[in-house]
Amino acid sequence: MGEGRPGVAATLQALNGALGRSAALWVKETGARNLRHRDFLAPRAALSAAFPGGQVPPEAVSAVPSLRGPAVLPLRVCRQTPAGLAVQVRRPEAFQRLLGSLPGPLPPAAGTRTGCVVLHCPALRGLAALRPRHLRSVLLADHLAQLLRAQGVGVRLVPALTEERSWDVLRQLRICWPSISDGSSLTDAVSALKAALGRCPCAAACEQGPGTAEGVIFKVHLKSFVEQQGLVGYDPNLDVVLVTEGILWSLAELQEAVLQCPVSDPPALPASCFLSSSCCSIIHVVNCEEEFQQQQLDVLWRILDPGAHTALQKHLVCGPVKVTNPSSPIEADQYFQLRKRQMYEASVIKYGELAQDDAWTEVIDTLTVAAIRFEMLSTAHRSQITLDLENSSISTKGTKSGAFVMYNCARLATLFDTFQRAVERGTYPPLPPVSELNFSCLREEGEWLLLFNYLLPFPEVLQQAALLPPPSKGIRITANTETVCKFLIQLSMDFSSYYNRVHVLGEPFPHLFDQMFARLQLLGAVRDVFHSALATLHLPPLSQI
Repeated sequence: MGEGRPGVAATLQALNGALGRSAALWVKETGARNLRHRDFLAPRAALSAAFPGGQVPPEAVSAVPSLRGPAVLPLRVCRQTPAGLAVQVRRPEAFQRLLGSLPGPLPPAAGTRTGCVVLHCPALRGLAALRPRHLRSVLLADHLAQLLRAQGVGVRLVPALTEERSWDVLRQLRICWPSISDGSSLTDAVSALKAALGRCPCAAACEQGPGTAEGVIFKVHLKSFVEQQGLVGYDPNLDVVLVTEGILWSLAELQEAVLQCPVSDPPALPASCFLSSSCCSIIHVVNCEEEFQQQQLDVLWRILDPGAHTALQKHLVCGPVKVTNPSSPIEADQYFQLRKRQMYEASVIKYGELAQDDAWTEVIDTLTVAAIRFEMLSTAHRSQITLDLENSSISTKGTKSGAFVMYNCARLATLFDTFQRAVERGTYPPLPPVSELNFSCLREEGEWLLLFNYLLPFPEVLQQAALLPPPSKGIRITANTETVCKFLIQLSMDFSSYYNRVHVLGEPFPHLFDQMFARLQLLGAVRDVFHSALATLHLPPLSQI
């Protein structure tokens, strides 16, 4: 275990270095068919572009199996094939190194600070009720917060919910959002913003009277400021914003969140430090229908508070949510109750009439939350989602649903519960320490697939999911928020295929124990990956279905 946990990126870097080229020549295989013959490939086309005639020096090829490094997989052989240079891993040793270390996110680099991100979700401001399109941006912000925290990044969620405006549907969906008793702490900040408006050359005070919208206290011209500052990426129709007390309260709360971020003094920071260890970055998570209004707020904040943090504002925009077959506009709590009823009916079809006890109520609630979160988050946030309210995709049979993921998580829990009870009865001995296991017994195709495609890259999957791009021209950013759901769906499909083929708990004969114990160690690591990934979705693992 002294060599450390292997990783995909470190192994690819070592392979590229072995060929003496800075270009990325190697790819990791993922398909079961190719993994029968090779684990990494430098394709023929890439080699032809990097070497004269595509001929790699023989000494470079022969040096590949001897590559070493703290996070480099142990390599067995490198050979020329019609497809290119193919490398195979020393699999028993790879099993030993991976299964002897704990899965989870890679720790932040030593000596660096974590940084801070303010995630602002305007959907939670001033609405009589949440609708599915609002729910999408809230769920996305909640998930992104968990992913960032797993990488050591501090996160502030805005706006805080006042007690009288907390929605039951947020608690039902296990959305962890901060709340406050009232907003009295922002009074001074709102007064300061009003004073700044009074001094602002772009702003004009509004007297209440005929022709003035109720509650409007200032009219601010945004277009001239955008042009003077050379800001790009904003809607060309941005012109005048009518400022109300509510808008100023929103800005005051954003300012307070920035001040509470544990980073250096924001005004002293350059705009190039977006999402660095010394900056507080602001990300507005909005649905496409709210994007224009949020751009108005963005520019207004830049005018009133020209610090570096306002220059670090970015917008993460969610695509539309199309609801089919609605009898009338549906609210988020109605959507939750509809999916819960459908999940209950689907479970009755699969398992028969369910006991009306607290345990099964919890199971149905968890399956419903999983179904909705996967329905909302497994699609790239820029793309449209279509919710079919009658022909739901949340059945317990579908392989692309959250319920399918939770079902396979429960199968693992049942497996280990069955094994533990058998140990207590004396049928099997306890699982030995990992150092005593014989991983050369793991020769089934699906076992390497689970290790190589899921256990090995899992920390890097979490890193990629939390990755936010550096600043660029414009204000929109893209996040890989669908990554974890897609990873869990594919893991569930490959685990289910393996589990349906392989009888893990075999007959209690001593000569079969080595293989059974090695498989249990592997599946225990798979279970840990399920649990860690589900935690980023605020989903508890199920012990039964």
